[in-house]
Amino acid sequence: MARRAEMQRPPHERSLRSLPAVSSLLAARALNALAARIGASLLTALLREHLAQLREEVRAGRVAGEALRRAVRPGTIAAEIERAAGEVLEPRPRPLINATGVIVHTNLGRATLSAAAAEQLAVAARGYLDLEYDRLDGRRGERLSHLEPVMRRLFPGHGFTVVNNNAAAVLLCLRALARGKQVIVSRGELVEIGGSFRVPEILVASGARLVEVGTTNRTSVKDYERALGPKTGLILKVHPSNFKIVGFVQQTPLAELARVARGAGVPLVVDWGSGALVDLAPLGIGDEIPVARLLEEGADVVTFSGDKLLGGPQAGFVVGRPELVERIRRDPLARTVRLDRILLGAVRQTLVAYVRGRAFEEVPTLRMLAATAAAIDRRARRVRRAVARRTPQAARMLSIVDGVSRTGGGSSPTGERPTRLLAISVPAGDAAAIGQRLRAGEPGIVGRMQEGRLLLDLRTVLPEQEPALVERLAAELRAAAPTRRER
Repeated sequence: MARRAEMQRPPHERSLRSLPAVSSLLAARALNALAARIGASLLTALLREHLAQLREEVRAGRVAGEALRRAVRPGTIAAEIERAAGEVLEPRPRPLINATGVIVHTNLGRATLSAAAAEQLAVAARGYLDLEYDRLDGRRGERLSHLEPVMRRLFPGHGFTVVNNNAAAVLLCLRALARGKQVIVSRGELVEIGGSFRVPEILVASGARLVEVGTTNRTSVKDYERALGPKTGLILKVHPSNFKIVGFVQQTPLAELARVARGAGVPLVVDWGSGALVDLAPLGIGDEIPVARLLEEGADVVTFSGDKLLGGPQAGFVVGRPELVERIRRDPLARTVRLDRILLGAVRQTLVAYVRGRAFEEVPTLRMLAATAAAIDRRARRVRRAVARRTPQAARMLSIVDGVSRTGGGSSPTGERPTRLLAISVPAGDAAAIGQRLRAGEPGIVGRMQEGRLLLDLRTVLPEQEPALVERLAAELRAAAPTRRER
């Protein structure tokens, strides 16, 4: 009778009864070995989730018969659990090779740190620090005091504060200096940059009120003068970020804008997000004025990023007239956006390279910018030869062509550096598919597609990454090479 009753059950119910219990699976050798690697707690949780999903597939009729018998084998389940555990336990974000030629690539983490800054990150993460501790008198200290010796040399006579990013720096300045007041901004500078940072919305969040002047393409000094009034809190000048207007345009020179602000007794604040501390004009990047020059030309306060052209970790700098910076430091919001203890030392070590006059040698961002097309060409040829030695048929698929590298990261929108590109062309094949596989593999390699070719710019590939680049390219091009029959 029991057997007859069992046979009368719907097929999926009989299949459900064949699913193993969690306890029996935990006792299986394959799962027992996995527990030692990923931890018994995570293993048990993943087992329950996996069996629940399998149960739903059985009920839906998607798994049955021999497929179900294979699915419930301990070895099969162990493989599925190990894959799922990897998504939880693998270190993330994962390193990759940036071969796009975009130096400050926001999606890939922006600036790459110098060796000294990276080492300081590790030191700060491993133990206690005298972060806010005065060693001499044993009392509480000030965390930004660690930056004072270098900032004093870079910006003599000016005050400073540093927070966790430039958006926070701008918000803090507007809130501390113009909350409840009007802020005058040119219509041509009401920009939006990546991550939906919009100047008008930051103004609203700060409690200030936006007053637009001029037009999208032309703003004169008279436009600013007409907008001034008793409720004006400050004049704000904004870095154009990742766009540029050309043609019939007019901007008010900074020195002239500073004269207007001084005459009205209001501060001139410059949001210069890209944060160049050195003159990049000799490299063909003429629209990135060094921060110190902005202060010399009359800016009362300048804010800028740490992880763009400065070449350090994420941070937001505020530099300017000491009395204004002190008001910004005292604002209650300052604590909520203060610089992280781990990043503080990395910021300092990045600035030390500038103080020593060695920024172009030690800061990777500047080193990449300064590299000549001839130097990039030599690296590209070296990689091409190394790939061809491993995969001789790859020589026909690799060529070296002219191109341009870009600064990226919301910095100079027209700043380009001539470069030499390693171009991959696959006869009767798909270079885009190779690009996809390179991105998905380990380490991931990101290039750019153009006119059916995959282009790799060695400017943004770190020297120590070249061997991995060669191995990955050789393997992918070996797999993509046409067979004799196809030829």
